[in-house]
Amino acid sequence: MKKTKKKKNDYLKFWEKYGPYAVVAGGSNGLGAAFAESLARRGMNLILLAREKECLEVTARRLREKYSVDITTFSVDLADYEKVKEFILELISGDKPKVSVGLLVYNAAFAPIGLFENTSEEHLSLAAAVNVRTPLLLSKLLSTQMIEKKRGGIVLMSSLASAQGSPKLASYAATKAFNTVLAEGLWKELKHHGVNVIGCCAGAISTPGYEQASAVGAKKSKAAPGTMTAAQAAEKTIKALGKGPIIIPGGINKLAKFVLTRLLTKKAAIGIMSNNTKGLS
Repeated sequence: MKKTKKKKNDYLKFWEKYGPYAVVAGGSNGLGAAFAESLARRGMNLILLAREKECLEVTARRLREKYSVDITTFSVDLADYEKVKEFILELISGDKPKVSVGLLVYNAAFAPIGLFENTSEEHLSLAAAVNVRTPLLLSKLLSTQMIEKKRGGIVLMSSLASAQGSPKLASYAATKAFNTVLAEGLWKELKHHGVNVIGCCAGAISTPGYEQASAVGAKKSKAAPGTMTAAQAAEKTIKALGKGPIIIPGGINKLAKFVLTRLLTKKAAIGIMSNNTKGLS
């Protein structure tokens, strides 16, 4: 009984700090849907953004029925920041804004896989747009309202791959490093205004995207050490909001980050990543 009461109190405090609405970019399935559910469980109303309209509607319908929260969906290519901005401004601007956004979770990502020499300019541009430009500008857009209200939060998804060069994931790792450093800087800047920021440097997460990027011939192999479910990664990240600039979900992943960045030379760390990613296609 006491644990249930404490959880309800924690959820209420969370809603008071970050509610009533959260924007989840890339919220249609996988980790994004897990973030959406973690927030809906806390009573947060949701604005879900992603390309897959059908997946968005399925996720929204399920969460509405389960948690009785208000959910707005918008099918949009997150590489197109101007369309995203136009939609968000329609909701938050004016004398009587439709919603008040207190939390941004930017989970969307585009990951060109393969050798850089074989990666098209189009895919590199998409990686820069989805992984860098939109989270940067969306954080700016929504933090303005948060600063005015002296409360709010931003969650930026990064990756353990961002800790060093990652062959065959070079551009993806580089864009995720941007989000790590951005989260660290904004954590210090915005906490003065009552806005919490956290970057999540996740390891392997069992999502549809991760499965698609699995190594050739590895479909029947065991999951990589430290692999987490999307629900586990999302919940740990949400619980860590307000406690520091970076979270690395999972003990094995924390150990891996320590070894790669503190014990090994950069050359050795890149070599290990190269060995781990050599089968990606």
